[in-house]
Amino acid sequence: MIISNVGFNHCHDADFYIDRPHGSGDYLLLILKTDSIFTLDGIDRKVPKNSVFIYKKGTPQFYRCLPQKNFANDFVHFDFENDEQKFFEQFDIPFDTPIPLKNINFLNFCVKSITYENYSYNKNKEKNILSYMSLIFSKIDEEMRAKQESAFDNKFEKLSIIRGKLYSRPYDFHTVEEAAHELRMSKSLFQHKYKEIFGTTFIQDLINSRTSYAKMLLSTTNMSIEVVAVQCGYKSYVHFSKQFKEQTGYTPSLYRRKNKQ
Repeated sequence: MIISNVGFNHCHDADFYIDRPHGSGDYLLLILKTDSIFTLDGIDRKVPKNSVFIYKKGTPQFYRCLPQKNFANDFVHFDFENDEQKFFEQFDIPFDTPIPLKNINFLNFCVKSITYENYSYNKNKEKNILSYMSLIFSKIDEEMRAKQESAFDNKFEKLSIIRGKLYSRPYDFHTVEEAAHELRMSKSLFQHKYKEIFGTTFIQDLINSRTSYAKMLLSTTNMSIEVVAVQCGYKSYVHFSKQFKEQTGYTPSLYRRKNKQ
């Protein structure tokens, strides 16, 4: 890996700004220790401290400190050699995108070590630098995945509550709109996440819950099929009968005769 410039704990006054319309000619890793302003696609964005930003080679670089504030960061200007870029790409770390992290202390240590190695005469400095850069990429990827898993767990818990309501009270009136509103999601996002997590749509799960409940009523009670339909949340016996047959392959009356206990 080629290191063209590296700096640890660099601090700048309130007039600091970077304006490179054609980039810096290499990749640039920034580890922010203060809140900063980045111009991305012509729009100024506040990027919080404890964030990482990796400029891709050729990307315009525009960033600065907040008004009347100082700017502090670690940075590494680098380029890949041989198959090193393939190694980096396995982490799926996005370029030109702010990546907030919970803790940057280990990354600071790595940059400090790279700075030392870069200006040393150590026999294995190139190998050491590559190892530290690999650790940086690995730790960024690790924390990104941890956040994604945490977000997934949170969504799973909330969506599981909704799903529990379907199966515990299938006879209630359930709609996608009401469920999405309860979780403060858009209708499309709710449906996407529901299918992503449970492998089926909300509507199909509702049908499954009602079919399961109908099976129980048909095989364990003497309720008329019309009453069973109502008890399962259907307003139309015809709709109930048609949907039940689609799910089980039997009409409600035939299912009862075959499974009545």
